[in-house]
Amino acid sequence: MTSTGRRILLSNDDGFDSSGLKLLERIARGLSDDVWVVAPALEQSGSAHSLTLRRPLRIRRVSKQRYSVDGTPTDCVLLAVKHILLDHPPDLVLAGINRGGNLGEDVTYSGTLAAAMEATLLGIPAIALSQHRDGRGPTMWKTAERFAPELLHKLIDTGWPPGVFININFPAISADKVSGVEVGFQGRRKLGDHLEERIDPHGRPYYWIGPLRREEASRKGSDLAAIERNAIAVTPLHLDLTHRATLRDLKKVLS
Repeated sequence: MTSTGRRILLSNDDGFDSSGLKLLERIARGLSDDVWVVAPALEQSGSAHSLTLRRPLRIRRVSKQRYSVDGTPTDCVLLAVKHILLDHPPDLVLAGINRGGNLGEDVTYSGTLAAAMEATLLGIPAIALSQHRDGRGPTMWKTAERFAPELLHKLIDTGWPPGVFININFPAISADKVSGVEVGFQGRRKLGDHLEERIDPHGRPYYWIGPLRREEASRKGSDLAAIERNAIAVTPLHLDLTHRATLRDLKKVLS
């Protein structure tokens, strides 16, 4: 089923030529006849919600309704909404499909999530999609391909409040082994707990940011717990980072 009335913008952080973006474009064309792609020319993984302010940005028209930008995912969404699609902004932004999960604290580093954040800041509903990977094994794109269309239809029909965007992660298993869909909260794991120092051929040190710390035990109901149970993890995220309980406590002391 397609809808000619819905304009959908796609972006990502893996880059314009990535497999995940090509898959998302095929899926999006099943949702609408009006699909646009504005994505980074090069990979921008880990760029978070960064905006390019110290140099000019260049847009390249690759083909009809498909553009690459020499900037971040945030740049791409901003340029799409404020320039390329200024006369008719998108009704929905889809970001991804990321090669690798965006779970737990990944959401603070991910350029894919940042594209959805930027859309949300601009008042446009947004969904980020990621295909989790298991170590060095192949990326199970067929799993996202199998479940994303129906899941997107349900989310679009249901809707969500302003200031909220949706984070979807597909488990790193074949589609026939997916246990279901679980709606949960953001789990806890941290990128960069370990730094590895190496020496280049000139005797100078360089560093690799190391592996992820595993989630804390017994975090039932989290996005990471859902993935560990071979379920699709769906998490609503909110742009307002205010901690309300602490806000109330501080007002008693400082106001």
